[in-house]
Amino acid sequence: MTRSRRFALAYVALALVCAILFVALDPLEDPSRPKGRILSIDAGQHALAIAEQRGYRGYEVMHVARGRKGEGAAEDRWIVLLDTVPHSGLKRAVVIELDAADGKFLRLRKPVA
Repeated sequence: MTRSRRFALAYVALALVCAILFVALDPLEDPSRPKGRILSIDAGQHALAIAEQRGYRGYEVMHVARGRKGEGAAEDRWIVLLDTVPHSGLKRAVVIELDAADGKFLRLRKPVA
């Protein structure tokens, strides 16, 4: 068997293994996107809309982090940091917390230094 033929067989075998794994793992939940929780990008957009409704104009999303139940609050939540444009170095920044499951507004506060 020639070297190029062995390579072709190895290539086909690898492609077959990958296809089998793809089909076998498809029904499993993606740990980065658990069911029952809005995505971080959606949380950021929702928090920005809430900030604008409350009179915070000219802000943009700086960071979105997940806060688990018991980590500073009683509920799972998205913690969204917003700052003005141009950036104020967090002098005018605000934090909006949203329920992780449905994006419901929980609280608006200044960032903790």
